Amino acid sequence: MENSFYFLWDYNLSNKEFLDILDGRLEKGRLDQDWAITRLLEYGKYEDIIRLLGYKEIIVHWPRLRERVRSEGRKRGFDFLVEWLPENHPELLAA
Repeated sequence: MENSFYFLWDYNLSNKEFLDILDGRLEKGRLDQDWAITRLLEYGKYEDIIRLLGYKEIIVHWPRLRERVRSEGRKRGFDFLVEWLPENHPELLAA
């Protein structure tokens, strides 16, 4: 589909649809907010993850969605971020 995020190569979703699912405003079959967050965490670039999801949402959702992420490297990275960020940069979680 034209105008689709690079991490949605195998889905027929527009950017707006993905963002609506990511924000919990839309569900399309099994494509719900948990799916969208997991998809972004698994395949998104770090900069895009922070821009689209934000630090606070990563902290909130990571414990519940960790086991859905297949990449061990990504798991280690987000485990570190979730532990390190609140102690070292709590101001990033206020927004």
